[in-house]
Amino acid sequence: MYERILIPTDGSETAETAVEHALDLAEKYGAEVHALYVVDTDSMSLSLGAEQVDRIEQGQYDEMDDVRERAERATGYIADRAQERGLESVENVSAGKPHSLIADYIEDKDIDLVVMGSHGRSGIRRALLGSVTERTLRSTHVPVLVVDLEK
Repeated sequence: MYERILIPTDGSETAETAVEHALDLAEKYGAEVHALYVVDTDSMSLSLGAEQVDRIEQGQYDEMDDVRERAERATGYIADRAQERGLESVENVSAGKPHSLIADYIEDKDIDLVVMGSHGRSGIRRALLGSVTERTLRSTHVPVLVVDLEK
């Protein structure tokens, strides 16, 4: 049923909770696991200059240790957990609008299922701002399993 499962991650605790659900499904179906970290350039543009944002969008993280390390740690967590279970994994880092790049990745890699964490916001802020999870749900037609932080 599922051959390729995408786990978009921001490295948060909620995202890590989603990993376990995704890996359980990958084991059951013998699926390949894809870990995707998207550097949100919209949110970074507020704190960085245009030149740095351009560099990030072009994938030039070499001089930006903080960004590169965060991305590698997030996707590496997924790859390590997958390897522990004997699953194949693919790590990918990109930069731009997260929901848009997630939708593109789904299309480009022929993803069958997306498993991602909820964002945890609620109320009017959530309704006005939206979230990567909600926008991903609207941007794709593949099943999306949304996992909330277990308390």
